[in-house]
Amino acid sequence: MPRDPRYDILFQPVKIGPVTARNRFYQVPHCNGMGRAYPSSMAAMRRTKAEGGWAVICTEEIEIHHSSDHSPWMGGRLWEDRDIPVHARMCDAIHEFDSLAGAELNYAGMMAANRYCREAPMAPSPIPVATHDPLQARQMDRSDIRNLRRWHIDAAKRAQKAGYDIIYVYAGHQLSTISHFLSPYRNRRSDEYGGSLENRARLLREVLADTKDAVGDTCAVALRFSVDELMGDMGFTSDGEGRDLIEMLAEIPDLWDINISAWENDSATSRFKPEGFQNDYVSFVKQVTSKPVVGVGRFTSPDTMASLVKNGVLDFIGAARPSIADPFLPKKIEEGRVDDIRECIGCNICVSGDSNFVPIRCTQNPTMGEEWRRGWHPESIAPKTSDETVLIVGAGPAGLECARALGQRGYTVTLTDKAPNLGGRALLESRLPGLIEWRRVTDHRIQQIQQMTNIDAYQHSEMTAQSILEFGADHVVLATGAKWVATGIGREMPKGIPIAEGARVFTPDDVHSGTTLTGPVVIFDDDHYYMGGIVAEKLRGDGLDVTYVTPAAEVSSWTQYTLEQRAIQARLLKLGVRIATAHSLSDIRKQSVVLSCVYTSEQREIDCGSCLLVTMRAPVDTLFAELEGADLKSLSRIGDCFAPSTIAAAVYSGHLHAREFGEPAIQGTPFRRELPALSDTFPGNT
Repeated sequence: MPRDPRYDILFQPVKIGPVTARNRFYQVPHCNGMGRAYPSSMAAMRRTKAEGGWAVICTEEIEIHHSSDHSPWMGGRLWEDRDIPVHARMCDAIHEFDSLAGAELNYAGMMAANRYCREAPMAPSPIPVATHDPLQARQMDRSDIRNLRRWHIDAAKRAQKAGYDIIYVYAGHQLSTISHFLSPYRNRRSDEYGGSLENRARLLREVLADTKDAVGDTCAVALRFSVDELMGDMGFTSDGEGRDLIEMLAEIPDLWDINISAWENDSATSRFKPEGFQNDYVSFVKQVTSKPVVGVGRFTSPDTMASLVKNGVLDFIGAARPSIADPFLPKKIEEGRVDDIRECIGCNICVSGDSNFVPIRCTQNPTMGEEWRRGWHPESIAPKTSDETVLIVGAGPAGLECARALGQRGYTVTLTDKAPNLGGRALLESRLPGLIEWRRVTDHRIQQIQQMTNIDAYQHSEMTAQSILEFGADHVVLATGAKWVATGIGREMPKGIPIAEGARVFTPDDVHSGTTLTGPVVIFDDDHYYMGGIVAEKLRGDGLDVTYVTPAAEVSSWTQYTLEQRAIQARLLKLGVRIATAHSLSDIRKQSVVLSCVYTSEQREIDCGSCLLVTMRAPVDTLFAELEGADLKSLSRIGDCFAPSTIAAAVYSGHLHAREFGEPAIQGTPFRRELPALSDTFPGNT
């Protein structure tokens, strides 16, 4: 299809200093859990984005010196020349499609506890490190500042040698020593590097000049800056010192990469922030600089993107998460395939990979992180190997993705679900407060399935073992999901919770079905992801008295990895939800529950009209037991029916099954591994 002319503006080339981007799609620096540990995976992932049409593709943070190491986080490194080949490989992959490669150089200072190098971290002023390690950063003296400048110059030259086209000076997210010098609450110096904004910006100005001198006229120099720290007078604000700094340095960098701080604000989940939520903070920047500006906001709408450029807000459409959900987003707009875009749902499962020091993953894009490991491509898949038919029972995220991918391969697929609508848990959970964008998981796959004549999908179609056998498909895939248990069995209470006769006990499945709960409600969260907190929010919004109980030290503790734990707990507190952390439920009585401290076992009793248990889910796999041994070429389980987990895991499970269907069984490890190279010497040997 031809490109919609409304989007022509997005495909104009843009000059960035001495280099030119072929369009306005700019993948800003983002972590990926690969970096130095999985360089082949990292290069293949970035290459896929270049193939997908992103004109600029940047790295994650790259450490510039051993005295500030991010371990165990898997960032990049340019400590010495031996690091260059890893980066050159990625740059070559990006250049293969005429895209520009950007390197985000960083010295983290007090943000890095130096767990690997074991050197004392440095900061503008003495302060505890930000990682909660029992360690303090020492104050930098003038020789330290000179060294930092020299290390940045050396790293810039290495980046240039590796083939990068854009070299970053990083002053954002309060994750760099340069940003700490800028910070009025972290910089308490009284010399020429402290006090006034001009003094606090001295190091930034020097590093910008150093970098431009180091790379000459072959590389652009970008400045990444958080214009508002959402801390009021304690930090930068977009109508205060944030604006003042941009006006002060307006024409020095070749490009301004503007966002807000800290990371949990810049990458806020869709539960708390809508698309384009940063626009009000950054809209002034184009008024004070003639240099190109890139900004972010989880943009997925081409109309929004075009409007931002036409209205003079941005020159480049910056993206991290949308480029992860769909590496081919630019190409789909260019080719008139806007409806085929896999829109980011803003769940931050991608961030959880980096937070857990493993390669990135994505709810919408199951191929993310698997480009090199498994050789998966987000847009192509091997054709079918037979004319055999497949029946998939269950149209939740696993069943929908399996059907879509098998259909893409060319198989004849029938998809059934007993519910009135396709979507399963993803559809049900998208109705909870703030999760409407999660509906994209189902909407995208249903839209893709509807375009395929080899897939038939049926709602209101409950299948029994007998009807499955009578249907006559060659292969049966069960994606029948899981149900929350009402016994309290979970991590904390593996044998369950004693429940008195007559006690009103519910699960999130009852909330989904619209069951009426009476207050006061006690929610016991032993799941620790979003469900316990979000049903507490919903029930409190319905006017019920709610107490949230968890054996963890904080609400929805696993959401630390998705950068939303503080926002969740703050919201519940503001709504008036009572919170009891570090407590278990030891007894559920008819009109009360007994809480037990996980440390002291001290107990207390509170009133309870309804008790809602969020502890674990049990697979709905009775059909599998009934069909085992039946005359079928294969019988399989996928998604929550096989092993309850996240929606991302369910989508991945469905996609994996479709990829492996009809293919020879893989012997040994089913994916490629990156193995460390052994040194040929030991200490004392030469």
